[in-house]
Amino acid sequence: MMKHLILFTFVLALFAPFTGAANPTTKGNDHAAKNHSAAVRTHEADIVDTAVAAGSFTTLVAAVKAAGLVDVLKGNGPFTVFAPTDEAFAKIPKATLESLLLPENKDKLVKILTYHVVPGKLEAKDVLASKGAKTVQGGSLKFAKAKGGVRINNSNVVKADIATSNGVIHVIDTVLMPE
Repeated sequence: MMKHLILFTFVLALFAPFTGAANPTTKGNDHAAKNHSAAVRTHEADIVDTAVAAGSFTTLVAAVKAAGLVDVLKGNGPFTVFAPTDEAFAKIPKATLESLLLPENKDKLVKILTYHVVPGKLEAKDVLASKGAKTVQGGSLKFAKAKGGVRINNSNVVKADIATSNGVIHVIDTVLMPE
């Protein structure tokens, strides 16, 4: 039960911030901003529905389903999700990604996904004011200012503050791997 709650929390946090709000982290990265402009611009949709509607998170949504985290991420929050795009998942070797989606690797997949979720609602201003946060998985994320934006560990935030009914989503360009 606790594993499912943690997994749900992670997935929920991963899909929370799709509001289309102004994002200082996309300065100089108009291509990334345009790719995510189809995101739902209402607070009515939850993290999962927002991610599905955006169209650029098909791999993430498939992983959330394979991990059994859909119900968790559709639940109450708030959660902050650092959501990798399909392009971010494409950086992972295909065989590795396919292996992670197998039922026998569900626990490992849950650990990776919940590493992208932080309990509570952290907007871009909160991330910029902090040096890091503890994830639902139990690990820590490091936040740093970068050229015109923010880095989360080794990943760049390409779109921030996408609001959902149960949290906020920040779009990232690299899948975060727990240590």
